[in-house]
Amino acid sequence: MAEALSVIASGGVSRIEHLTALADAGAEAAVIGTALYTGALRLEEEMRLLAGARGVALDAIATDDLLRERPAARVLVEELDAIVREIEESGAHLKDVRLGLVDFPSERDGQTIYLCWQFGEPEVAFWHGLQDGFAGRQPLPGSPRARTLQ
Repeated sequence: MAEALSVIASGGVSRIEHLTALADAGAEAAVIGTALYTGALRLEEEMRLLAGARGVALDAIATDDLLRERPAARVLVEELDAIVREIEESGAHLKDVRLGLVDFPSERDGQTIYLCWQFGEPEVAFWHGLQDGFAGRQPLPGSPRARTLQ
């Protein structure tokens, strides 16, 4: 369903470019999730190596530090940026790269909702209201999966 829909969000008005059907969201999650997860793991490993070399905690390393000291990592960062752009262009919303939280605009009982997917979930099995976020995740009918936040 390709329609523009204005939605009042907590930070103002955002545009949902299209509503995603469950089957489409599942296919997108599988493709996007694999690429994003692989890229995020590779980036984290590069940052972990740099943190070890510097003798600091991982969270003390910024992407700029990595690019300055390991210029070859720029390709990896650019690949991840392209994946994030692809997610946004599809109409989905990347909520957290490290946790792999992706929301797909959809419709349930005439209301606009988000279908919610996270790394490690084999399919899109949850939904939540536009203002509810991860804490408001509810299982989709016929989907007995538990809430997981890694």
